[in-house]
Amino acid sequence: MSHAVSIPHTLTIAGSDPSGGAGLQGDLKTLSALGTYATNVITAVIAQNTCGVREVHPVAAESIRVQLDHLLDDVPIDAVKIGMVASREVAETLREALEARRPRWIVLDPVMVAKSGDILVDEAGISAVRDVLVPLADVITPNLPEAAVLLGVEPPTSADAMEAMLPALKQLSAPYVLLKGGHLDGDSCPDLLASPGGDRWLPAPRIDTQNLHGTGCALSSAIAAKLAHLPQDADEAQVIDAIGDAKRWLHQALDASRRLSVGQGRGPVHHFHAWW
Repeated sequence: MSHAVSIPHTLTIAGSDPSGGAGLQGDLKTLSALGTYATNVITAVIAQNTCGVREVHPVAAESIRVQLDHLLDDVPIDAVKIGMVASREVAETLREALEARRPRWIVLDPVMVAKSGDILVDEAGISAVRDVLVPLADVITPNLPEAAVLLGVEPPTSADAMEAMLPALKQLSAPYVLLKGGHLDGDSCPDLLASPGGDRWLPAPRIDTQNLHGTGCALSSAIAAKLAHLPQDADEAQVIDAIGDAKRWLHQALDASRRLSVGQGRGPVHHFHAWW
């Protein structure tokens, strides 16, 4: 007689990507590839492909609330990844629902700037992410343009400038801040991780590929998946290891992306590189 296998349950709250490399669809691939049962709530219908974003159509806050409540009534969630949030009303809706039935882990990817450079949210959405959702999150994962938008400053162009930006990001109240340095020039992609016990660099060599579509979505979802696998009493060292493991997984997905040929712009990472 077969027995059900218990695996962590994860949730992505994000906008859609018809090309499948980023957003909701990319998250579901990542969460599944890393051994969790992935669920989803959609926040926006986005017309985009590997070349860029055409239109963004936010989903009404009430619809998001119904999706989320109906899911949480049924499925216990271990880790949540929050992606695109377009308004304060949606941010407050998410906060209220997630505080009422708090999952063990919340990872916030402050999606504001697409890889193409398109700004995806307005000023009200930016302030909502900063003021409402960042304090709710256990981990935030801004890239340099997103961090600059959150703080209202110019994006840093050096590792020293990244370090100088970190204290202001920590003041936004998330316990773990992963500031991603992929936009810097050079042969490496240095990420800077702030944790309650201190700050540390997480370096990685730069992969020579144009398949960069959805890298931020993949990393934040990978972190959520890795955290979902941690024991209930996980300590800071285990959290840091989980974040490092997620970064290594993304590096492998980028390296394997040359096996894919999707679209005419920036193709996706290979979410299932360990499988096919």
